[in-house]
Parts: sequence; C-alpha cells; structure tokens
Amino acid sequence: MIETADYEYEIHMPPNWDTNKKYPTIFTLHGKGSNERNMFGLVSDLADEFIIIGIRGNLTLGAGYQYYELKSIGNPVREQFDQAAKQLESFIHYATEKYPIDPSARYLLGFSQGAILSMTLALTMGEQLKGIVALNGYVPDFVKTEYTLLKVDELSVFISHGQYDSVFPIRIGEETAAYFRTQTPHLSFTIYPTDHGVSEDNQRDIIKWIKEREQQ
Repeated sequence: MIETADYEYEIHMPPNWDTNKKYPTIFTLHGKGSNERNMFGLVSDLADEFIIIGIRGNLTLGAGYQYYELKSIGNPVREQFDQAAKQLESFIHYATEKYPIDPSARYLLGFSQGAILSMTLALTMGEQLKGIVALNGYVPDFVKTEYTLLKVDELSVFISHGQYDSVFPIRIGEETAAYFRTQTPHLSFTIYPTDHGVSEDNQRDIIKWIKEREQQ
C-alpha cells in the first residue's frame, strides 16, 4: 500500500514490465464502505497487459472506506464530493507522471460511489480519459448543471445496472444511460439480473469491452 497526500493506493504492474514502455492503465474506485482490494478481482484478467491502480477512499466507514459522506441516498456532502472530484483528477495526473502510464489509454472503473465519481470525472476530464466503466451509479444533478463539463463524444462509456438494484433503482440506471447517450455515441449500456452488485456475466463483459477498446 502506497500513500500520497490525498489517497492510499495499491498498484499492480504487469509482470516483467518494460521500463521503456508506456502501459494502458485502469484506475479503480470502490463503493461506499468497501476498499481498493475488492475491485482488483473485476479486472485481474487484464493484469498481464495493464497497470491497475486501486484508489482507496480517504474517509473511513466502519471497516471500509468512502470518498465522501452522504446526507441521504443520492445526496452527497457537497464540499466533500467537490473535493474528491478535484483530488482524484489530481491523483490521476500524479500517477501518470510517476509510473509508465500511457496518458492516451487511461480508464476509470467504479462501482456505486466509485461509479458516480468515475462518471463525474469523465465529464470534467473529457478526452484526457479513453474510457470509463460505471457499475450501478448515476451522475448527480449538480454535476450536470454546475460543474465545468468537457466534450466526451470521443470517450468510450460502459454503464451497467442491476435490474433489481435495491440501492439505486433500475430507473436511475436507465436515466444515466439516456444522459450519456446524448453526450457520446460510444456508449454500451447493459442491465443484468442482479441487485446492487456485479455478476460474472457483467465482469466478463467488462473485460471484453476494455480489450476491444485497446484493439481499436
């Protein structure tokens, strides 16, 4: 575990990595009350070819962590949310300078709270990212209306949602996909027969989708 001023993180380098080569990289953002290690398994099949960096939320929640606190479901503590969005963007730039990361092949993968932040960063970083994977999340209304948003029409976006999600109902996933459909033609949206979680089919589709992006 490595610590910066803002976040602790875990990094997985490809085996026998070449110091003269830049690598595509996946930054993972976990859900509320979880941790960075719970995310690695979703993309471990890509660990031979990608740098994978799991970013731990800097606020504790029980035995786990979070990036910001909630006043209620869907209602973040605004000051903490704004700070997390800025600090995470800074962290991505920090890591890109520190490690052999290809800046044209940076991906975010987030679940729940991590998905909310991944989609927010997609809108604020635009084409500085190649793609995002957002699992069971949404874009806060204040991000859409108050943040400075960049064009994302070249950004690839994978959104999935659980049909029986008991935290964020399926309607939220459909509305989120509809919003991104107006922002980029490169959208994949799939509903899986799950609650607030990630199924094996969902995971397989994530791996396939990321591999396809790198082959383009």
